[in-house]
Amino acid sequence: MESESARMSSAAEARFRIDAPNSQPRAVKVIALDAPSERVIKELADAPWRRATFLTASAFAAAPQNKEGASERFSLGGWLNDLAGRTKNLVEEIAAADLVVMVASAGENAGAAAIIGEACNLRHVMTTALILGTASSSDEALSKMLAQLRPHAMMLVISSADEYIKDMLTALRA
Repeated sequence: MESESARMSSAAEARFRIDAPNSQPRAVKVIALDAPSERVIKELADAPWRRATFLTASAFAAAPQNKEGASERFSLGGWLNDLAGRTKNLVEEIAAADLVVMVASAGENAGAAAIIGEACNLRHVMTTALILGTASSSDEALSKMLAQLRPHAMMLVISSADEYIKDMLTALRA
């Protein structure tokens, strides 16, 4: 009896093969949730990427202020920035994404993950969270960060080296 592998390698089965690249690169949005992770993704953005967009969510740390200094009503429109500082609409960015990678540093505030995660959930966009700087942080700081990110990410990665994010994005076809 012929094995399944041998049968799939036959000339008769070869006509069903697709001779094109595996698939399109994913549209990946990489979002820094705090200032230390923002530094890391700014360095990372200089590398050649096919369809990765790098954004920051540091504005999530406080409610937006109007010209008089009073807090404005909440809006998803003005919370993200690209690396040039231009304001981006969270809902539009997520609508154009296949994958959202949230990057946070242990010991920092990742409150933006809740809003980003909820927006991704509504649009059925896969989320990944990556925690950086774990080698130099305490177990308590790491636990707090895990508690902030775990409910809002389908995949959670803890990294002791900042370089790991480049390898992960390459593996995800960014």
